[in-house]
Amino acid sequence: MKKTVLRFGLYGSITICILFLISWFVLNDLPYSTQEVLGYVSMVIALSFVFIGIKQYRDKENDGKVSFKKALLIGVLISLITALAFGILDVFYTEVLNPDFMTEYYNQSVETMKASLPADEFEAKLTEMESQKELFSNPLFSFALMAMTVFVIGFIISLLSALVLQRK
Repeated sequence: MKKTVLRFGLYGSITICILFLISWFVLNDLPYSTQEVLGYVSMVIALSFVFIGIKQYRDKENDGKVSFKKALLIGVLISLITALAFGILDVFYTEVLNPDFMTEYYNQSVETMKASLPADEFEAKLTEMESQKELFSNPLFSFALMAMTVFVIGFIISLLSALVLQRK
């Protein structure tokens, strides 16, 4: 099981990193909202290795059988490896590759809100964003947020995969 988790966790990690870098180099002219959607799509694609890993374990290493509990454990561990890799990549991106990202993203968000919200709502949202600005600029918080996002999606995929692939 350990070999399967490590191999498919590595595949998921490599995939999410490659898709992230492709989107950064090739698709960086797209609006942030489109980039965000593509980011979630990249996460799901990378986390497809959860399903593949559980299936590989069941069919090739465990004589065609896997319990729900074991399948869920395998999926969660693969998701955890992928999530940690993405969290590290996100910190590397925001601290080294594009240290102005947070400022750019903040300014773009303010402009979008200004254009779409009434003045009183805009002021309230702006005050809220200002209070959270320092927190979101913290690399440790950024790591935790991005890793947790990938992990939660991975947990959902693990749960669904375990339900589909369990066989006694």
